[in-house]
Amino acid sequence: MAKTIVIKQVGSPIRRPAEQRATLIGLGLNKMHRVRELEDTPSVRGMINKIPHMVEILEEKG
Repeated sequence: MAKTIVIKQVGSPIRRPAEQRATLIGLGLNKMHRVRELEDTPSVRGMINKIPHMVEILEEKG
């Protein structure tokens, strides 16, 4: 069973650099308080580490 991670968007992309907005979209988040369950891979962790002020890790499964 693959590890998964549940993340929630808590920060707005308004007045943020385009790179940060693109990272949010890449994670599947584009509106406030959206929650996604993603596979816990180094690439996903890297994306989360680029925007820690805009996302929150709710749960780590597996």
